[in-house]
Amino acid sequence: PGYIGTAGGGFRIRSSGRCILVTGEDPSGTLYGCIELAERLEREGKLPARVDVSEGPDMVIRGTCVGLQKTQYLPGRSVYEYPYTPENFPWFYDKKLWIKYLDMLVSNRYNALFLWNGHPFASLVRLEDYPYAVEVDPETFRLNEEMFGFLTREAGKRGITVIQMFYNIILSKPFAEKNGLKTQDRSRPITPLIADYTRKSIAAFIEKYPNVGLMVTLGEAMNTVEDDVSWFTQTIIPGVKDGLAALGRTDEPPIILRGHDTDARRVMEAALPLYKNLYTTYKYNGESLTTWEPRNDWARKPRALSELGSVHIANVHILANLEPFRYGSPDFIRRCTRAMEEIQGARGLHLYPQASYWDWPYTADRVDGRLLEMERDWVWYRAWGRYAWKWERDSLAENAFWSDEFGRFYGCGKCGGKILEAYDHIGRIAPELLRRFGISDGNRQTLLLGMFMSQLVNPFKWTVYQSFLESSGPPGETLPEYAGREWKGLPHHGETPPWAIRDVVEESGLAVKAIEAAESHVTKNREEFLRLMNDVYCYRELSLFFDAKVKAALFVLRYGHSGDLADLEAALPLLEKSVVEYRELARRADSTYLYANSMQTAQRRIPITGRNGTNKTWGELLVHYENELGNFRRNLEMLRSAGEASRQEKAGKTGSDGTGPGSDTLPGKGIPGSRFESLRPAGVELLNGNLSFYPLSPGERIYTDRDFTIDSVAAELARMKGIRLSYEKQLEEGTLIRFRNRVPVKVLVGFFNGHSYRILDPPSLETDARANDRGQADIRIANAMRIGGLYPVNVNTWFFEPGENELRLGKGIALVLGFMDGSQEIRTH
Repeated sequence: PGYIGTAGGGFRIRSSGRCILVTGEDPSGTLYGCIELAERLEREGKLPARVDVSEGPDMVIRGTCVGLQKTQYLPGRSVYEYPYTPENFPWFYDKKLWIKYLDMLVSNRYNALFLWNGHPFASLVRLEDYPYAVEVDPETFRLNEEMFGFLTREAGKRGITVIQMFYNIILSKPFAEKNGLKTQDRSRPITPLIADYTRKSIAAFIEKYPNVGLMVTLGEAMNTVEDDVSWFTQTIIPGVKDGLAALGRTDEPPIILRGHDTDARRVMEAALPLYKNLYTTYKYNGESLTTWEPRNDWARKPRALSELGSVHIANVHILANLEPFRYGSPDFIRRCTRAMEEIQGARGLHLYPQASYWDWPYTADRVDGRLLEMERDWVWYRAWGRYAWKWERDSLAENAFWSDEFGRFYGCGKCGGKILEAYDHIGRIAPELLRRFGISDGNRQTLLLGMFMSQLVNPFKWTVYQSFLESSGPPGETLPEYAGREWKGLPHHGETPPWAIRDVVEESGLAVKAIEAAESHVTKNREEFLRLMNDVYCYRELSLFFDAKVKAALFVLRYGHSGDLADLEAALPLLEKSVVEYRELARRADSTYLYANSMQTAQRRIPITGRNGTNKTWGELLVHYENELGNFRRNLEMLRSAGEASRQEKAGKTGSDGTGPGSDTLPGKGIPGSRFESLRPAGVELLNGNLSFYPLSPGERIYTDRDFTIDSVAAELARMKGIRLSYEKQLEEGTLIRFRNRVPVKVLVGFFNGHSYRILDPPSLETDARANDRGQADIRIANAMRIGGLYPVNVNTWFFEPGENELRLGKGIALVLGFMDGSQEIRTH
């Protein structure tokens, strides 16, 4: 078969007398036509007497994704670093499993298979100049050659192109260690050694597997956009061409550029004159599924890529708000594929598993053995494949189609329509909850584990991703915005929090009613039906949990305006009810699931850290929500006592002048004894010379080559001493501080809170999976400094164990504000 995008896949089936003729515009089209005829035979029990149907795909690329990645980091390694070995991925060597998966793909008319890994080359090719770079033993290397060859051949038989993805710049561990390098370093410059190793790795891969495409991620482990352009045009594309030249071939395998964390337009404009078979891909709704109405960034950026003259591919990425429960609303999915084409200009689909991406090929269901994700989530693959092929279909005919599908799968005849109803009703719940109450459409938030009151009341404390609220759903109001407008008597606009809560509660109730109506009619796959039914009940409890908690949060927000303790009193029974609902959710979900989220690392931040594989079950979170309720009760009792004391003082019963603590306990009016603790400096020895310290005091210059001076600084920073750096050097080279510390320390880094090409962006887990390796992803002190002529400064911290260490930051201006005691905690404010 030709590469993806070069073949149409259209077919025609027509009868002529006693004959039925299947024709295709290419081999894939003929194959799809035969599959279509076989499915009609299966559904109707006989061949059609007369037929004349022609079909062709809307999307020329329709692919699914399999990640060769794991739930946890490997010892001594970082994110994305997983060599291809039987110990890491025993399923990769299972040929029967691959045949089952490939057959599923072709039956749903997919024509691409994306394999995701950070640095696959060191598992698949051996370089003459760098033989030590191979990461696997000789026997495993031989197995990898055999399996990769088998997989690509079997995929080719089904018209499926295998596409190997990799990140930049990630190096093999033995290569990095031999050359005194890190496997990943976002801030390092491109060096001739690194470029040569990578170019030769790509060339060897193309020479060995010429029918395999590549997908390139320039973000996360690259420094600047200028480096992205240079790396893509001077290392990656030349590497592919070197491999083709060694074979004497002139046809070009596909190279797909991810728009993630790079300026894909600039990269493509530089690359298209050099290489024609280029594609772009960009996330559809981020790392979640939230809407069929993507706006702003989720509309503008994909549309811009689609207008570059190459095929653009919509990527349904990590489904962080859907896992682990079953999801497969045909209506929601059909509307999304329409949005991909009409709003984003996409002509391709790159589809992630619906759940358990990091634990593929298994789901999180708690059963004897493990369920295969491809089998459990057959609806997911069938729906996306059907609508990527053609989304514009008659709605009544689609209802009949899916009712029949469910009826045959569960042996319940016409009651298949009730199962379809349940799928469509629960299909709206997680998307609406996340886009209206969530903090991120990235995988640092696990929606189905719930949210804390502080995350609902003050989401921006948790670093809301800039484009999330504007892009991931229809216009509307956040919870704090709604409460503020309500208090001021202002009109509301768009999708409001009360509407969203009412809708998900209604949808979950209708889903329960529909699934219960089908239950007595199910005669096939009954165990699976009962698991689906339990998922519907879980969605119901999740909706009721959010309903009670959001209503409680509204009273807490109102208290912030009113200062009336009655508002907090009204919040308490609602918060209590939310815990009751969550307890029922935990009872159901923990008995049927091993975990909620398949990525079990520190990248998971909301509702709480997932470091070391913790906080991945509802039972674990229930303890935290019960503690939250207990704290709320205690704080409310303190406010009651303080209010009573204040009333007594004002009545002259205590001999006071009437300035008791009652009013001081209200939000925004100061809390007695709550002055933030002064940060304790830690002594370090600077190792890269020519650097000097300065006190964080008004009037002090912050740069060696600019006259910017401090106007004001938070009192808790008074004992700290910053490092005076060069403004121009930060722009041209970035920042590197080498130091020796005898005790654990935290380095304070100040980021300017604004938008400018000169400013270094703060670490973000939305674009850099390693952005919290040293606890640096969160703002610790917001608006900590004001500097004349510059933006306000927010403070983040990097933690370092004793030893010789280095702080390396990318190109752009920022401030290094000193070294503090690593054991001291900063109260975020």
